[in-house]
Amino acid sequence: MEPVVLDVGSNLVKAGFAYPDQDPSMVFSTAMVKTKDEEPEKSDSEDEELVLEDIVNPISRGIIKDWELMEDLWRYIFYTGLGWEVGNEGQILITEPLLTPKVVREKVVQVMFETFNVTGFYAVEQAVLSLYSVGRISGCAVDIGHGKTDIAPVWEGALQHNCVKRMELGGDDLTKLLLEEFSRNNSERKLDLATAEMLKETVSAVADDYAAIMQDCPVEEHILPDGQVIEVGRERYTVGEAFFQPSLLNVEELSIVESTFRCVSSCVPSENQRQLLENIVVCGGTATMPGFDARFQKEANLLATPSVRPSLVKPPEYMPENTLRYSAWMGALSIRSAIDRKRYRNRLCILRCTLECSFLWL
Repeated sequence: MEPVVLDVGSNLVKAGFAYPDQDPSMVFSTAMVKTKDEEPEKSDSEDEELVLEDIVNPISRGIIKDWELMEDLWRYIFYTGLGWEVGNEGQILITEPLLTPKVVREKVVQVMFETFNVTGFYAVEQAVLSLYSVGRISGCAVDIGHGKTDIAPVWEGALQHNCVKRMELGGDDLTKLLLEEFSRNNSERKLDLATAEMLKETVSAVADDYAAIMQDCPVEEHILPDGQVIEVGRERYTVGEAFFQPSLLNVEELSIVESTFRCVSSCVPSENQRQLLENIVVCGGTATMPGFDARFQKEANLLATPSVRPSLVKPPEYMPENTLRYSAWMGALSIRSAIDRKRYRNRLCILRCTLECSFLWL
């Protein structure tokens, strides 16, 4: 049985077996419907046991907050989605967000071995995997997630822990900004969060010159799933601008480009900084927004010294279309393709017997 690769984010689950150069077989929302058992009032029917309570998410900004719900989600993935059988579980490779607390990491390991009886476990930082997905082992990964953004220099496959940065900005913040801007400009129209998310993915863009586009911004009509016709203007560019001007979100942060340069400039030796800036990987769903790469490149060129030419690295043409959207997943497949089963088992996995005391990375 091939190892399972699991990338669970604040918004989407990406899971599947480690077959080379393939998209994950399971991609679905991390949000769950929480239910509770209630005795129906004045009813003899037993069909009304489950009552809808709320939509919840076990992960917030990349960190697991509800372990009970997280175990339910993992159980669904392993036994229903991927077809594992109880007593015949396999190995697993999990992608790990930047700066994951040690207590969370230890809890994940404990649950995987004691609850799901995995035969091998390996966790890798998402930033490292994102570089692997484009065929690099050195560079700077800028991973824009749903609830956070990780900026991480990586040198020869090793994360430079003292130079990383986590920005508490993500795609969810852009969705809320779009909803706020649209409501301000269209007081007679009401959108829910799900519709705003869909609208963001459809119309949002990044302007090459934000000030200029705000002076003369075209208005476009869009038809919502419920048949409403709405007009979208400046807000589509305001959303894309938020990563370059975090003040639009009332956040005191440097822009995403300035933060990237700040992280790289703290790397030692300084001779490595040029190679890091010339191998920048910007990934995640938000990074696919029209105009994002061009604006990032423009801002990077303005900040760089004449001797350095910042460059955004793209995946090879033979890689799947969604490589940058699922970069951590694709990078995990690269690890699996580079090693045989024996090395994976003996050097990358936590052996089951070591869990009796704590756990050991081999």
